[in-house]
This record gives sequence, structure tokens and C-alpha cells, in this order.
Amino acid sequence: MDTAPSAHPLTTAPAPAGHRRRVATAAALASAVEWYDYFVFGIAAALVLGDLYFPAGSASAGVLASFATFAVGFLARPLGGIVAGHLGDKRGRKPMLVLALTLMGLATTGIGLLPTYDTIGVAAPILLVTLRVVQGVAVGAQWGGAMLLATEYAPEGKRGVYGSVVQLGVPIGVVTANTVFLLAGAFTSDAAFASWAWRVPFLVGLLVLALAWYIHARVEETPEFRQAEQELAQQEKTESASPLRTILRHHLGTVLLAGGSFAVNTATFYILITGVLDYTTRELHMNRGAVLTVSLCVSLTQLALIPASAALSDRVGRIRIYALGAVGIAVWAVPLFLLIDTGSLLWLAVGTFVASCFLSIMYGPQAALFAELFTPEMRYTGASLGYQIAAVAGGGLAPFVMVLLLEASGTSMSVAGYITGLSVIALLSIKVLASRARSR
Repeated sequence: MDTAPSAHPLTTAPAPAGHRRRVATAAALASAVEWYDYFVFGIAAALVLGDLYFPAGSASAGVLASFATFAVGFLARPLGGIVAGHLGDKRGRKPMLVLALTLMGLATTGIGLLPTYDTIGVAAPILLVTLRVVQGVAVGAQWGGAMLLATEYAPEGKRGVYGSVVQLGVPIGVVTANTVFLLAGAFTSDAAFASWAWRVPFLVGLLVLALAWYIHARVEETPEFRQAEQELAQQEKTESASPLRTILRHHLGTVLLAGGSFAVNTATFYILITGVLDYTTRELHMNRGAVLTVSLCVSLTQLALIPASAALSDRVGRIRIYALGAVGIAVWAVPLFLLIDTGSLLWLAVGTFVASCFLSIMYGPQAALFAELFTPEMRYTGASLGYQIAAVAGGGLAPFVMVLLLEASGTSMSVAGYITGLSVIALLSIKVLASRARSR
């Protein structure tokens, strides 16, 4: 039985304003570079990895194999969330964030240096999958650490805004990844891009290691974790010392509801940035650079919408804003693909922009909402598990499911139906969370 309260307000962090801003900036940068590294794989999977590492079979088979490798990273994310959550709740938020950044930097750079199937044969896809797993573990560990650094330092009444700086890492990562790929394609021929230029975005991963060192050297542990250390020291002597065990025994329902509420957001997001890129270039024969440019411009709008929705959630409540975004995604799913199917860049931009607005409305308050579902001694574990369950159920499989649905049905309306179904699950989960909030 789940006994977790539906909300645990975070206490005011007694830290100077200048230090809070430095921590928030570090958390935002950590999220941005981590997601950049993660997203360059998704773009490469849609454009080149199928031919280079899975050459056998049809074009769609190569894309499916490439997207399956993309999904493997999501399957590894709960492992990162579990391990980092457990240690982060017992040893601190900062060490786990530094470790996550280091793993991501090494794995991404490794992909950029990895020989292709033509060079080393079957070892190439095996190593690619292995490095993707490391990426998944790293990003699974990163989100909780960055999110808690921001929200546990936030002043009273601004949890949503401070949490949203971590959420901004996603559109920043998308914009940066798309920009680097656009530049790589603009300054090279198609042959050169397929041969070596696609590797350049991965080699930027080396910069992540510098950020990891900065956070290790200049950022202090969060006040809430320091306040909880004495209680945690007492729990070390008892069975309840394991945050993971406590979550699984007493708060699993809250974790599953959190995951169910967010799966539609992460699934729709990865369909837009990865699945639609493959669909429009391979099936609708749209220009790769033009589609990437649309994705980049749409992601820029999230930089304003995410903090705006988070700030609004600080005033009117997380659940209301979160639910509004979920309703919007459900309503817009069919019009979105009707517009994409026109093959027009203008209507592609309109469709994805509106969808992105609803995603931003949900994503802005999500960090603060998930943080407030759990008490400090289990917050890293609980929030990370909820987020990563959604990532596996939604995001990781979404591009793969999209290709399968398109191949089986021959119509993009099947993908719209998939999104609508996830929206229903989200709204039911949100309704239960809201009911718990009222009852407590």
C-alpha cells in the first residue's frame, strides 16, 4: 500500500542569493550538456547510424535497428536513477551529479571515435549499444541530481521557477545538437557528412568533463540534504536505511503515478525530435536541413514557455498547469499529424510549435512537482524513478513504436492514436495525484 503524501513542501534554503544563482546556473548547464550529449545520438540515429552500424536489410530495417539502439539508452536510465538515487539520498546530490556528467562525457566521446561496421564488423554495433547503455545510465543519474540542486536551494515560493532551469536543459540540448548537426551538414558534402562530419557533435562531449570538475570544485551540497544527514545517520542502523527499499515498500504507487503522468510528455517529445525527423525525410522526402531548422526554431520557443509555466505553477498550483498541458497534447495529437502529412515546412512548423507549447506547459512545473512528492531522505530515489519509468514507457520506445505503427498501418493517424492513449493514462494519473493532495 502506498502511504506517501502527495506533496512535501520543500523548506526555505538558507543560502545567499549569489550562491543560489551559481548553483542554479550550474544545474542548468549540467542538464543542458547532458541532454545535448543524449540528443545527438537521437539525431544521428535518424540520419546516419542505421547505414553505418546496421547495414543489412532495407532502409526501414536499418532505421528500426538504429532506433532500437536509441531505446536501449532509455532502458538503462532506471538503473542510473536507482543507483544514483540510492547513493544521492545517502551520500549527497553533488557527487552523483559529477559522476553522471563524467560518464556521459566519456560515453559520448567514445561514440564519436567508434569505428563503423565496415571497419570492425559486428563489434561496431555491439560497442555502440554498450556506449548507449552508459549514456542511459548517466542521464538517468543526472536528472535527479541537477533537479535537487536547483529546487532544494530555491527560495520560498519559487520552487517551480528554480526547478524549471533544469528543465531548460532539454530545449537547450535540442537547439545545440540541431545547430551542430546543421553546421556539420552545411560545411560538408553528403558523402563527407556520412563519412566523418557526423562525429563532430559527439566529440563536443569532452566539454562535459570540464563542467563536472567545476561542479565538484565550486558547488556545495544542498541545505536540505545537510539538514537530513543526522536523521540519515540514525537510519543507517536500521532496516529503513535504504531509500530504495522504503520507496518500493511504501511509496511505489506514487512513483508509478508520477511515471504514468509524464510518459505522454516524453513520448511526444521524442516523436517530435527524432521520429518526425525520420518520417519527414525518409517517407515525405523533405529536406533534412530544413526539418532540423524547424526543430531548432520550435525548441527555442520552449526557452520562454518552460519558465513561464513553472512560474505560473508557483502561483496557482503544479497540478492545474500540469493537467492543462496533458489535455492539450491529447487534443492536438490528430491535427499535429494532419499538418505534418501535408509535406509543407510551414504546416510542419505550426503543428510542432503548438505541440511544443503543450509539452512546455507540462514540463515547466514537473521538476518541482516530482520533488514535492517525496521527503528529502528519499527524494532523489523517488523522483528519479518516476521520471525514468516515464522515459522508458514513453520516450525510449516512442520513435521505434512510431516506425512500427507507420509500417503496419500505413497512416500517421496510428501514431496520433498512440499519443492520445498515453494522454488518457496521464490524465488519470494526474487525477489520482490531485485527489491525494486534497485528501491530505
